[in-house]
Amino acid sequence: MVRIRCAIYTRKSSDEGLEQEFNSLDAQREACGAYIASQRHEDWELVRERYDDGGISGSHLDRPALQRMMRDLDEGRVDQIVVYKIDRLTRPLADFAWLVDRLDAAKASFVSVTQSFNTATSMGRLTLNVLLSFAQFEREVTAERIRDKIAASKKKGLWMGDYVPLGYDAAGRTLTINAAEAETVRTLFTLYETHRALHLVEKEAKQLGLRSKRYVTQSGRDQGGQEMSRGHIHKILATPLYIGKIGHKGVIHQGQHPALIGKEQWDRVQGLMQAQSGIPRGQKISGRPSAALTGKLFDAEGKRLTPVHTQKRGRRYDYYISQQLKTAPVPSDRTSGWRLPARDLEVRVGEAVRRHLRVAAMRSLLWSADAKMIADVATKLVDEDLDMLTMLDRVVLETGALAITLARASVAEGLGVARDCVNEEDLHGNAPFTIRRRGVETRLLLQGQSLPRDETLIANIARAQAFLGEVTGGRGFQEIAEAYGLSVKRVQQVLEFAFLSPTTVRQLIEGRQPSFLTTDWCLKNEIPVAWSAQDLLFHRA
Repeated sequence: MVRIRCAIYTRKSSDEGLEQEFNSLDAQREACGAYIASQRHEDWELVRERYDDGGISGSHLDRPALQRMMRDLDEGRVDQIVVYKIDRLTRPLADFAWLVDRLDAAKASFVSVTQSFNTATSMGRLTLNVLLSFAQFEREVTAERIRDKIAASKKKGLWMGDYVPLGYDAAGRTLTINAAEAETVRTLFTLYETHRALHLVEKEAKQLGLRSKRYVTQSGRDQGGQEMSRGHIHKILATPLYIGKIGHKGVIHQGQHPALIGKEQWDRVQGLMQAQSGIPRGQKISGRPSAALTGKLFDAEGKRLTPVHTQKRGRRYDYYISQQLKTAPVPSDRTSGWRLPARDLEVRVGEAVRRHLRVAAMRSLLWSADAKMIADVATKLVDEDLDMLTMLDRVVLETGALAITLARASVAEGLGVARDCVNEEDLHGNAPFTIRRRGVETRLLLQGQSLPRDETLIANIARAQAFLGEVTGGRGFQEIAEAYGLSVKRVQQVLEFAFLSPTTVRQLIEGRQPSFLTTDWCLKNEIPVAWSAQDLLFHRA
Protein backbone atom coordinates (compact mmCIF):
# COMPACT_ATOMS: atom_id res chain seq x y z
CA MET A 1 0.00 0.00 0.00
CA VAL A 2 1.26 3.48 -0.90
CA ARG A 3 1.87 5.76 2.06
CA ILE A 4 -0.17 8.97 2.33
CA ARG A 5 1.81 11.92 3.66
CA CYS A 6 -0.52 14.13 5.70
CA ALA A 7 0.10 17.80 6.45
CA ILE A 8 -1.82 19.40 9.33
CA TYR A 9 -2.97 22.97 8.71
CA THR A 10 -4.10 25.13 11.65
CA ARG A 11 -5.42 28.69 11.75
CA LYS A 12 -6.87 31.19 14.21
CA SER A 13 -8.40 34.52 13.12
CA SER A 14 -7.17 36.58 16.08
CA ASP A 15 -3.87 36.50 17.94
CA GLU A 16 -5.63 36.46 21.30
CA GLY A 17 -4.28 33.63 23.48
CA LEU A 18 -1.50 32.61 21.10
CA GLU A 19 1.07 33.54 23.74
CA GLN A 20 -0.19 30.70 25.97
CA GLU A 21 1.88 27.55 26.31
CA PHE A 22 -0.95 25.42 24.88
CA ASN A 23 -3.10 27.51 22.54
CA SER A 24 -5.83 26.96 19.95
CA LEU A 25 -3.35 26.05 17.22
CA ASP A 26 -1.84 23.36 19.45
CA ALA A 27 -5.30 22.00 20.23
CA GLN A 28 -6.17 21.79 16.53
CA ARG A 29 -2.88 20.08 15.75
CA GLU A 30 -3.32 17.57 18.56
CA ALA A 31 -6.79 16.56 17.36
CA CYS A 32 -5.61 16.22 13.75
CA GLY A 33 -2.54 14.24 14.83
CA ALA A 34 -4.73 11.80 16.77
CA TYR A 35 -6.97 11.35 13.72
CA ILE A 36 -3.98 10.64 11.46
CA ALA A 37 -2.67 8.12 14.02
CA SER A 38 -6.04 6.33 13.91
CA GLN A 39 -5.60 5.86 10.16
CA ARG A 40 -2.26 4.11 10.29
CA HIS A 41 -3.89 1.00 8.86
CA GLU A 42 -4.48 3.10 5.71
CA ASP A 43 -0.77 4.03 5.69
CA TRP A 44 -1.37 7.64 6.72
CA GLU A 45 1.84 9.33 7.80
CA LEU A 46 2.22 12.69 9.55
CA VAL A 47 4.44 15.31 7.89
CA ARG A 48 6.57 16.89 10.62
CA GLU A 49 6.56 20.35 9.02
CA ARG A 50 4.17 22.70 10.84
CA TYR A 51 1.76 24.91 8.90
CA ASP A 52 0.30 27.36 11.43
CA ASP A 53 -1.33 30.72 10.62
CA GLY A 54 -2.04 32.50 13.89
CA GLY A 55 -3.94 35.78 13.91
CA ILE A 56 -4.91 35.63 10.20
CA SER A 57 -8.46 35.70 8.80
CA GLY A 58 -9.78 32.87 6.65
CA SER A 59 -11.53 35.34 4.30
CA HIS A 60 -8.54 35.36 1.94
CA LEU A 61 -5.70 33.08 0.84
CA ASP A 62 -2.82 35.48 1.52
CA ARG A 63 -1.54 33.42 4.45
CA PRO A 64 2.17 32.51 4.75
CA ALA A 65 1.77 28.98 6.13
CA LEU A 66 -1.02 28.14 3.68
CA GLN A 67 1.04 29.33 0.71
CA ARG A 68 4.05 27.36 1.96
CA MET A 69 1.92 24.24 2.33
CA MET A 70 0.49 24.64 -1.20
CA ARG A 71 4.03 24.92 -2.59
CA ASP A 72 4.99 21.70 -0.79
CA LEU A 73 1.83 20.12 -2.20
CA ASP A 74 2.75 21.15 -5.76
CA GLU A 75 6.28 19.83 -5.29
CA GLY A 76 4.99 16.42 -4.22
CA ARG A 77 5.95 16.53 -0.53
CA VAL A 78 2.33 16.38 0.70
CA ASP A 79 -0.47 13.97 -0.34
CA GLN A 80 -3.27 15.06 1.96
CA ILE A 81 -4.26 18.14 3.96
CA VAL A 82 -5.86 17.55 7.36
CA VAL A 83 -7.72 20.30 9.23
CA TYR A 84 -9.81 20.44 12.40
CA LYS A 85 -12.76 22.12 10.64
CA ILE A 86 -13.41 23.23 7.08
CA ASP A 87 -13.37 26.93 7.92
CA ARG A 88 -9.83 26.62 9.26
CA LEU A 89 -8.70 26.09 5.66
CA THR A 90 -10.93 28.67 3.95
CA ARG A 91 -14.31 30.38 4.13
CA PRO A 92 -15.29 31.80 0.71
CA LEU A 93 -16.72 29.25 -1.72
CA ALA A 94 -14.60 30.57 -4.59
CA ASP A 95 -11.39 30.12 -2.58
CA PHE A 96 -12.40 26.59 -1.66
CA ALA A 97 -13.07 25.75 -5.32
CA TRP A 98 -9.61 27.11 -6.19
CA LEU A 99 -8.00 24.98 -3.48
CA VAL A 100 -9.85 21.87 -4.70
CA ASP A 101 -8.52 22.54 -8.22
CA ARG A 102 -4.99 22.77 -6.81
CA LEU A 103 -5.51 19.53 -4.90
CA ASP A 104 -6.81 17.81 -8.03
CA ALA A 105 -3.81 18.99 -10.04
CA ALA A 106 -1.49 17.56 -7.38
CA LYS A 107 -3.60 14.36 -7.08
CA ALA A 108 -4.08 15.12 -3.40
CA SER A 109 -7.12 15.34 -1.10
CA PHE A 110 -8.47 17.24 1.90
CA VAL A 111 -9.89 15.90 5.18
CA SER A 112 -11.84 17.65 7.95
CA VAL A 113 -11.44 15.76 11.23
CA THR A 114 -14.56 16.88 13.10
CA GLN A 115 -16.89 16.94 10.10
CA SER A 116 -15.89 13.65 8.44
CA PHE A 117 -15.29 15.09 4.97
CA ASN A 118 -12.86 13.68 2.49
CA THR A 119 -12.55 15.32 -0.93
CA ALA A 120 -11.11 12.10 -2.30
CA THR A 121 -14.74 10.95 -2.71
CA SER A 122 -17.45 12.49 -4.91
CA MET A 123 -19.92 12.52 -2.00
CA GLY A 124 -17.41 14.39 0.12
CA ARG A 125 -17.05 17.04 -2.58
CA LEU A 126 -20.81 17.43 -2.98
CA THR A 127 -21.39 17.77 0.76
CA LEU A 128 -18.56 20.28 1.07
CA ASN A 129 -19.87 22.45 -1.76
CA VAL A 130 -23.38 22.53 -0.28
CA LEU A 131 -22.04 23.32 3.19
CA LEU A 132 -19.76 26.10 1.95
CA SER A 133 -22.58 27.54 -0.15
CA PHE A 134 -24.71 27.86 2.97
CA ALA A 135 -21.80 29.42 4.85
CA GLN A 136 -21.29 31.91 2.01
CA PHE A 137 -24.99 32.84 2.05
CA GLU A 138 -24.94 33.29 5.82
CA ARG A 139 -21.93 35.60 5.59
CA GLU A 140 -23.60 37.70 2.89
CA VAL A 141 -26.78 38.03 4.95
CA THR A 142 -24.68 39.02 7.96
CA ALA A 143 -22.87 41.61 5.82
CA GLU A 144 -26.22 43.05 4.73
CA ARG A 145 -27.33 43.35 8.36
CA ILE A 146 -24.09 45.11 9.25
CA ARG A 147 -24.46 47.56 6.35
CA ASP A 148 -28.04 48.29 7.38
CA LYS A 149 -26.94 48.86 10.97
CA ILE A 150 -24.18 51.25 9.87
CA ALA A 151 -26.63 53.18 7.69
CA ALA A 152 -29.16 53.46 10.55
CA SER A 153 -26.46 54.53 13.01
CA LYS A 154 -25.07 57.21 10.69
CA LYS A 155 -28.59 58.48 10.13
CA LYS A 156 -28.66 59.13 13.89
CA GLY A 157 -25.35 61.00 13.57
CA LEU A 158 -23.17 58.34 15.22
CA TRP A 159 -19.49 57.87 14.35
CA MET A 160 -19.05 54.29 13.08
CA GLY A 161 -15.30 53.94 13.22
CA ASP A 162 -12.72 53.80 10.40
CA TYR A 163 -9.72 56.15 10.55
CA VAL A 164 -10.23 59.03 12.95
CA PRO A 165 -10.11 62.30 10.94
CA LEU A 166 -7.55 65.04 11.57
CA GLY A 167 -8.80 67.37 14.30
CA TYR A 168 -10.71 64.75 16.29
CA ASP A 169 -10.23 61.88 18.75
CA ALA A 170 -12.55 58.88 18.92
CA ALA A 171 -14.86 58.67 21.95
CA GLY A 172 -17.05 55.61 21.58
CA ARG A 173 -19.66 56.30 18.91
CA THR A 174 -18.83 59.98 18.62
CA LEU A 175 -15.83 62.28 18.23
CA THR A 176 -14.22 64.85 20.51
CA ILE A 177 -12.06 67.78 19.38
CA ASN A 178 -8.28 67.38 19.45
CA ALA A 179 -7.21 70.96 20.18
CA ALA A 180 -3.78 70.82 18.53
CA GLU A 181 -5.00 69.10 15.36
CA ALA A 182 -8.08 71.34 15.22
CA GLU A 183 -5.81 74.35 14.71
CA THR A 184 -4.27 72.60 11.68
CA VAL A 185 -7.70 72.09 10.13
CA ARG A 186 -8.77 75.69 10.80
CA THR A 187 -5.49 76.95 9.33
CA LEU A 188 -6.10 74.99 6.10
CA PHE A 189 -9.56 76.55 5.70
CA THR A 190 -8.12 80.02 6.32
CA LEU A 191 -5.28 79.44 3.85
CA TYR A 192 -7.70 78.39 1.15
CA GLU A 193 -9.81 81.50 1.67
CA THR A 194 -6.62 83.55 1.32
CA HIS A 195 -4.96 81.84 -1.67
CA ARG A 196 -7.96 80.21 -3.43
CA ALA A 197 -5.66 77.60 -4.97
CA LEU A 198 -4.81 74.14 -3.60
CA HIS A 199 -1.20 74.13 -4.82
CA LEU A 200 -0.54 77.40 -2.95
CA VAL A 201 -2.21 76.02 0.20
CA GLU A 202 -0.08 72.88 -0.09
CA LYS A 203 3.10 74.97 -0.44
CA GLU A 204 2.36 77.18 2.58
CA ALA A 205 1.20 74.22 4.66
CA LYS A 206 4.62 72.65 4.13
CA GLN A 207 6.33 75.90 5.12
CA LEU A 208 4.22 76.04 8.29
CA GLY A 209 5.03 72.41 9.09
CA LEU A 210 1.41 71.23 9.00
CA ARG A 211 1.19 67.45 9.09
CA SER A 212 -1.43 64.74 8.64
CA LYS A 213 -2.85 62.87 11.62
CA ARG A 214 -0.45 60.57 13.41
CA TYR A 215 -1.70 57.27 14.78
CA VAL A 216 -0.51 53.83 15.83
CA THR A 217 -1.80 50.73 14.01
CA GLN A 218 -2.96 47.57 15.78
CA SER A 219 0.41 46.04 14.98
CA GLY A 220 2.14 48.88 16.87
CA ARG A 221 3.50 50.76 13.85
CA ASP A 222 3.55 54.56 13.69
CA GLN A 223 1.66 55.92 10.68
CA GLY A 224 0.83 59.39 9.39
CA GLY A 225 2.52 62.60 10.46
CA GLN A 226 3.40 63.34 6.81
CA GLU A 227 3.25 66.48 4.71
CA MET A 228 -0.19 66.79 3.14
CA SER A 229 -0.73 66.54 -0.61
CA ARG A 230 -3.23 68.64 -2.54
CA GLY A 231 -5.56 65.65 -2.68
CA HIS A 232 -5.44 65.25 1.09
CA ILE A 233 -6.06 68.98 1.63
CA HIS A 234 -8.97 68.94 -0.82
CA LYS A 235 -10.52 66.01 1.03
CA ILE A 236 -10.30 67.91 4.34
CA LEU A 237 -11.81 71.06 2.85
CA ALA A 238 -14.69 69.11 1.28
CA THR A 239 -15.52 66.90 4.29
CA PRO A 240 -18.84 67.91 5.96
CA LEU A 241 -17.61 66.20 9.13
CA TYR A 242 -15.97 69.49 10.13
CA ILE A 243 -19.32 71.29 10.41
CA GLY A 244 -20.77 68.55 12.60
CA LYS A 245 -22.28 66.41 9.82
CA ILE A 246 -22.02 62.70 9.00
CA GLY A 247 -22.07 61.55 5.37
CA HIS A 248 -23.22 58.13 4.14
CA LYS A 249 -23.56 57.13 0.48
CA GLY A 250 -24.12 60.69 -0.68
CA VAL A 251 -26.63 61.60 2.06
CA ILE A 252 -25.60 64.08 4.77
CA HIS A 253 -26.96 63.63 8.31
CA GLN A 254 -26.65 65.82 11.40
CA GLY A 255 -23.85 64.36 13.54
CA GLN A 256 -23.57 64.11 17.32
CA HIS A 257 -19.99 65.44 17.36
CA PRO A 258 -18.99 69.12 17.74
CA ALA A 259 -18.16 71.21 14.66
CA LEU A 260 -14.63 72.51 14.04
CA ILE A 261 -15.52 75.03 11.35
CA GLY A 262 -18.32 77.58 11.32
CA LYS A 263 -21.09 77.10 8.78
CA GLU A 264 -20.43 80.51 7.22
CA GLN A 265 -16.74 79.79 6.60
CA TRP A 266 -17.59 76.32 5.31
CA ASP A 267 -20.06 77.74 2.78
CA ARG A 268 -17.52 80.34 1.64
CA VAL A 269 -14.84 77.70 1.06
CA GLN A 270 -17.24 75.41 -0.82
CA GLY A 271 -18.28 78.33 -3.02
CA LEU A 272 -14.65 79.19 -3.78
CA MET A 273 -13.80 75.57 -4.58
CA GLN A 274 -16.73 75.32 -6.98
CA ALA A 275 -15.79 78.63 -8.61
CA GLN A 276 -12.21 77.41 -9.13
CA SER A 277 -13.36 74.09 -10.58
CA GLY A 278 -13.75 73.77 -14.34
CA ILE A 279 -17.20 72.34 -13.68
CA PRO A 280 -18.83 72.95 -10.27
CA ARG A 281 -18.96 69.77 -8.23
CA GLY A 282 -22.29 68.01 -8.64
CA GLN A 283 -23.38 70.34 -11.46
CA LYS A 284 -23.38 70.14 -15.25
CA ILE A 285 -22.45 72.34 -18.16
CA SER A 286 -24.81 72.17 -21.15
CA GLY A 287 -26.52 69.21 -19.50
CA ARG A 288 -23.36 67.09 -19.52
CA PRO A 289 -21.05 66.22 -16.61
CA SER A 290 -17.32 66.61 -16.97
CA ALA A 291 -15.56 64.08 -19.24
CA ALA A 292 -11.94 64.01 -18.13
CA LEU A 293 -10.63 62.47 -21.38
CA THR A 294 -12.31 64.99 -23.70
CA GLY A 295 -9.84 66.06 -26.38
CA LYS A 296 -7.25 63.54 -25.19
CA LEU A 297 -8.67 60.20 -26.42
CA PHE A 298 -7.98 59.03 -30.01
CA ASP A 299 -8.31 55.85 -32.05
CA ALA A 300 -5.49 54.23 -34.00
CA GLU A 301 -6.28 56.40 -37.03
CA GLY A 302 -5.85 59.58 -35.02
CA LYS A 303 -9.58 60.35 -34.87
CA ARG A 304 -10.85 61.81 -31.63
CA LEU A 305 -13.46 59.99 -29.52
CA THR A 306 -16.37 62.13 -28.35
CA PRO A 307 -18.19 62.06 -25.01
CA VAL A 308 -21.93 61.32 -25.28
CA HIS A 309 -24.65 60.11 -22.93
CA THR A 310 -27.97 58.26 -22.98
CA GLN A 311 -30.89 58.00 -20.56
CA LYS A 312 -32.53 54.68 -19.70
CA ARG A 313 -35.17 54.19 -17.00
CA GLY A 314 -34.19 57.44 -15.37
CA ARG A 315 -30.52 56.53 -15.21
CA ARG A 316 -27.77 58.32 -17.12
CA TYR A 317 -25.04 56.40 -19.02
CA ASP A 318 -21.91 58.21 -20.28
CA TYR A 319 -19.69 56.96 -23.11
CA TYR A 320 -16.77 57.89 -25.34
CA ILE A 321 -17.60 56.94 -28.92
CA SER A 322 -15.94 57.11 -32.32
CA GLN A 323 -16.95 59.97 -34.59
CA GLN A 324 -18.61 57.67 -37.15
CA LEU A 325 -20.95 56.22 -34.52
CA LYS A 326 -22.47 59.66 -33.80
CA THR A 327 -24.32 59.59 -37.13
CA ALA A 328 -24.50 55.84 -37.83
CA PRO A 329 -25.79 52.88 -35.78
CA VAL A 330 -23.37 50.47 -34.14
CA PRO A 331 -22.39 47.85 -36.78
CA SER A 332 -23.92 44.42 -36.25
CA ASP A 333 -20.47 42.82 -36.35
CA ARG A 334 -19.22 45.38 -33.75
CA THR A 335 -15.79 45.36 -35.40
CA SER A 336 -15.54 49.04 -36.28
CA GLY A 337 -15.80 52.03 -34.02
CA TRP A 338 -15.47 52.37 -30.25
CA ARG A 339 -18.24 52.74 -27.66
CA LEU A 340 -16.60 52.79 -24.22
CA PRO A 341 -18.26 53.41 -20.81
CA ALA A 342 -16.83 56.76 -19.68
CA ARG A 343 -16.37 56.29 -15.93
CA ASP A 344 -14.97 52.76 -16.31
CA LEU A 345 -12.50 53.89 -18.99
CA GLU A 346 -11.37 56.92 -16.95
CA VAL A 347 -10.68 54.73 -13.91
CA ARG A 348 -8.69 52.22 -15.94
CA VAL A 349 -6.67 54.86 -17.79
CA GLY A 350 -5.94 56.54 -14.45
CA GLU A 351 -4.69 53.23 -13.04
CA ALA A 352 -2.50 52.71 -16.12
CA VAL A 353 -0.96 56.19 -15.70
CA ARG A 354 -0.33 55.57 -12.01
CA ARG A 355 1.33 52.22 -12.73
CA HIS A 356 3.52 53.74 -15.47
CA LEU A 357 4.66 56.60 -13.24
CA ARG A 358 5.53 54.24 -10.40
CA VAL A 359 7.82 52.24 -12.70
CA ALA A 360 9.23 55.38 -14.32
CA ALA A 361 9.92 57.05 -10.98
CA MET A 362 12.00 54.11 -9.82
CA ARG A 363 13.78 53.78 -13.16
CA SER A 364 14.67 57.16 -14.60
CA LEU A 365 11.78 59.63 -14.52
CA LEU A 366 13.49 61.64 -11.81
CA TRP A 367 16.95 61.14 -13.18
CA SER A 368 18.32 64.24 -11.45
CA ALA A 369 16.55 63.70 -8.10
CA ASP A 370 18.01 62.31 -4.93
CA ALA A 371 16.69 59.24 -3.10
CA LYS A 372 14.47 61.30 -0.78
CA MET A 373 12.70 63.00 -3.68
CA ILE A 374 12.08 59.65 -5.36
CA ALA A 375 10.68 58.32 -2.10
CA ASP A 376 8.39 61.37 -1.82
CA VAL A 377 7.14 60.85 -5.37
CA ALA A 378 6.51 57.14 -4.70
CA THR A 379 4.49 58.11 -1.62
CA LYS A 380 2.39 60.59 -3.62
CA LEU A 381 1.65 57.95 -6.25
CA VAL A 382 -0.01 55.85 -3.54
CA ASP A 383 -2.46 58.68 -2.75
CA GLU A 384 -5.81 57.66 -4.26
CA ASP A 385 -6.91 61.32 -4.35
CA LEU A 386 -4.13 62.24 -6.79
CA ASP A 387 -5.83 62.94 -10.13
CA MET A 388 -3.81 60.99 -12.69
CA LEU A 389 -5.89 62.08 -15.69
CA THR A 390 -4.77 65.71 -15.37
CA MET A 391 -1.23 64.56 -16.24
CA LEU A 392 -2.35 63.14 -19.60
CA ASP A 393 -1.58 64.76 -22.91
CA ARG A 394 -2.92 62.05 -25.21
CA VAL A 395 -4.26 58.46 -25.13
CA VAL A 396 -4.41 56.39 -28.32
CA LEU A 397 -6.42 53.16 -28.62
CA GLU A 398 -3.98 51.02 -30.58
CA THR A 399 -4.28 47.31 -31.30
CA GLY A 400 -4.31 45.57 -27.92
CA ALA A 401 -2.74 48.48 -26.00
CA LEU A 402 -3.27 52.03 -24.80
CA ALA A 403 -0.50 54.33 -26.01
CA ILE A 404 -0.18 56.93 -23.25
CA THR A 405 1.59 60.28 -23.59
CA LEU A 406 1.97 62.46 -20.49
CA ALA A 407 2.34 66.23 -20.31
CA ARG A 408 5.70 67.12 -18.77
CA ALA A 409 4.53 70.27 -16.99
CA SER A 410 1.43 68.53 -15.60
CA VAL A 411 3.47 65.59 -14.30
CA ALA A 412 5.89 67.95 -12.58
CA GLU A 413 3.04 69.90 -10.98
CA GLY A 414 1.13 66.78 -9.97
CA LEU A 415 4.16 65.13 -8.35
CA GLY A 416 5.43 68.35 -6.80
CA VAL A 417 8.84 68.39 -8.52
CA ALA A 418 10.66 70.81 -10.77
CA ARG A 419 9.92 70.50 -14.49
CA ASP A 420 13.60 69.84 -15.21
CA CYS A 421 13.47 66.77 -12.97
CA VAL A 422 11.05 65.03 -15.33
CA ASN A 423 12.73 62.94 -17.97
CA GLU A 424 11.07 63.58 -21.35
CA GLU A 425 11.82 60.05 -22.57
CA ASP A 426 9.71 58.47 -19.83
CA LEU A 427 6.53 60.39 -20.63
CA HIS A 428 5.44 57.67 -23.06
CA GLY A 429 4.10 54.25 -22.15
CA ASN A 430 1.90 51.37 -23.27
CA ALA A 431 -0.76 49.53 -21.27
CA PRO A 432 -1.80 46.21 -22.89
CA PHE A 433 -5.50 45.39 -22.73
CA THR A 434 -8.03 42.78 -23.82
CA ILE A 435 -11.59 43.51 -24.95
CA ARG A 436 -14.76 42.41 -23.19
CA ARG A 437 -18.08 43.14 -24.92
CA ARG A 438 -21.60 43.36 -23.49
CA GLY A 439 -24.20 44.14 -26.16
CA VAL A 440 -23.07 47.24 -28.09
CA GLU A 441 -20.84 48.29 -25.21
CA THR A 442 -17.10 47.53 -25.09
CA ARG A 443 -14.89 47.38 -22.00
CA LEU A 444 -11.10 47.47 -21.94
CA LEU A 445 -9.54 45.05 -19.48
CA LEU A 446 -5.97 46.10 -18.69
CA GLN A 447 -3.37 43.57 -17.60
CA GLY A 448 -3.81 42.74 -13.92
CA GLN A 449 -7.37 44.13 -13.82
CA SER A 450 -10.74 42.42 -13.72
CA LEU A 451 -14.28 43.34 -14.72
CA PRO A 452 -16.64 44.76 -12.10
CA ARG A 453 -18.34 41.93 -10.26
CA ASP A 454 -21.91 41.14 -11.29
CA GLU A 455 -23.38 41.63 -7.81
CA THR A 456 -26.90 40.80 -9.03
CA LEU A 457 -25.86 37.39 -10.33
CA ILE A 458 -23.75 36.67 -7.25
CA ALA A 459 -26.70 37.56 -4.99
CA ASN A 460 -28.96 35.24 -7.00
CA ILE A 461 -26.46 32.40 -6.58
CA ALA A 462 -26.44 32.93 -2.82
CA ARG A 463 -30.25 32.97 -2.74
CA ALA A 464 -30.36 29.84 -4.91
CA GLN A 465 -28.18 28.01 -2.41
CA ALA A 466 -30.65 28.98 0.32
CA PHE A 467 -33.54 27.65 -1.77
CA LEU A 468 -31.62 24.44 -2.39
CA GLY A 469 -31.22 24.00 1.35
CA GLU A 470 -34.96 24.49 1.83
CA VAL A 471 -35.75 21.90 -0.85
CA THR A 472 -33.34 19.31 0.51
CA GLY A 473 -34.82 19.98 3.95
CA GLY A 474 -38.24 18.84 2.71
CA ARG A 475 -40.02 22.15 2.01
CA GLY A 476 -42.10 22.53 -1.15
CA PHE A 477 -41.84 25.32 -3.71
CA GLN A 478 -45.11 26.89 -2.51
CA GLU A 479 -43.81 27.09 1.08
CA ILE A 480 -40.50 28.61 -0.06
CA ALA A 481 -42.28 31.14 -2.27
CA GLU A 482 -44.52 32.27 0.58
CA ALA A 483 -41.59 32.48 3.02
CA TYR A 484 -39.57 34.72 0.66
CA GLY A 485 -42.49 36.67 -0.80
CA LEU A 486 -41.91 35.35 -4.34
CA SER A 487 -43.86 33.42 -6.94
CA VAL A 488 -43.34 29.69 -7.32
CA LYS A 489 -42.05 30.25 -10.85
CA ARG A 490 -39.46 32.74 -9.61
CA VAL A 491 -38.24 30.31 -6.94
CA GLN A 492 -37.83 27.61 -9.57
CA GLN A 493 -35.97 29.98 -11.88
CA VAL A 494 -33.57 31.20 -9.19
CA LEU A 495 -32.93 27.63 -8.01
CA GLU A 496 -31.12 26.96 -11.30
CA PHE A 497 -28.28 29.22 -10.16
CA ALA A 498 -27.43 26.76 -7.39
CA PHE A 499 -26.03 24.35 -9.97
CA LEU A 500 -23.35 26.62 -11.43
CA SER A 501 -19.92 25.02 -11.14
CA PRO A 502 -17.38 26.20 -8.50
CA THR A 503 -15.12 27.36 -11.34
CA THR A 504 -17.89 29.55 -12.74
CA VAL A 505 -18.69 30.97 -9.30
CA ARG A 506 -15.03 31.77 -8.77
CA GLN A 507 -14.88 33.53 -12.15
CA LEU A 508 -17.88 35.67 -11.18
CA ILE A 509 -16.44 36.66 -7.82
CA GLU A 510 -13.09 37.58 -9.40
CA GLY A 511 -14.74 39.48 -12.29
CA ARG A 512 -13.33 37.09 -14.92
CA GLN A 513 -16.68 35.86 -16.27
CA PRO A 514 -17.54 36.12 -19.98
CA SER A 515 -19.48 39.27 -20.73
CA PHE A 516 -22.62 37.39 -21.81
CA LEU A 517 -22.92 35.56 -18.46
CA THR A 518 -25.59 37.60 -16.67
CA THR A 519 -28.75 36.85 -14.68
CA ASP A 520 -30.87 37.61 -17.75
CA TRP A 521 -28.83 35.26 -19.94
CA CYS A 522 -29.08 32.43 -17.40
CA LEU A 523 -32.86 32.82 -17.19
CA LYS A 524 -33.27 32.72 -20.97
CA ASN A 525 -30.80 29.93 -21.80
CA GLU A 526 -30.37 26.34 -20.73
CA ILE A 527 -27.34 25.81 -18.48
CA PRO A 528 -25.60 22.42 -18.89
CA VAL A 529 -25.94 20.15 -15.87
CA ALA A 530 -22.38 18.82 -16.10
CA TRP A 531 -19.80 21.18 -14.59
CA SER A 532 -17.28 20.26 -17.29
CA ALA A 533 -19.76 21.34 -19.97
CA GLN A 534 -20.40 24.60 -18.12
CA ASP A 535 -16.69 25.32 -17.93
CA LEU A 536 -16.33 24.78 -21.70
CA LEU A 537 -19.30 27.04 -22.40
CA PHE A 538 -18.27 29.85 -20.06
CA HIS A 539 -14.59 29.76 -21.08
CA ARG A 540 -15.35 30.40 -24.72
CA ALA A 541 -15.29 34.18 -24.31
